[in-house]
Amino acid sequence: MNSTSAEPPSKYTCAVDVQCMYADVSVPGDQTLGKWVRAVISFLVEYKQLEQTDYEVAIRVVDKVDSQQLNNQYRQKNAPTNVLSFPFDTPEIFKQCQQLDILGDIVVCALIVEAEAQQQNKSIEQHWAHMIVHGVLHLLNYDHTNHDDASLMEALEVRILSQLGYPNPYMEHPYE
Repeated sequence: MNSTSAEPPSKYTCAVDVQCMYADVSVPGDQTLGKWVRAVISFLVEYKQLEQTDYEVAIRVVDKVDSQQLNNQYRQKNAPTNVLSFPFDTPEIFKQCQQLDILGDIVVCALIVEAEAQQQNKSIEQHWAHMIVHGVLHLLNYDHTNHDDASLMEALEVRILSQLGYPNPYMEHPYE
């Protein structure tokens, strides 16, 4: 279990706790994962979509078995998936004394992310960045259950990833 924190150019911090439960695959480093989380937070704070406070996110890297179990339990889909987000709902009694805003947990199945990157002709790093940005947006109540929500979420992903130097993840073949 590793934690990384960095001070963005503002008056808040974003702690990222990375838990890698599956060591047989290539996983971006804690600093890189933290950079991607902070990029989402910074973007939304800058555009007044998020309060300027301290945040915490946990990222857990799992295998296909764990991903499938969680996907089945929480989404009633009996198959592994690339990323799951579990927003934290702070009980009212703790909101007044809480030092930071715990956004929740992101669970990533590294094998699925790698396979999708290969299938979609993307770099593994680019797809990891997309999955983390996507997961953080879900923690912040962005969704893609209808066309309007999906359009907004995708637009945010494209803008944030562009600021990080990655191409539009929704282009069919970004490296051709």
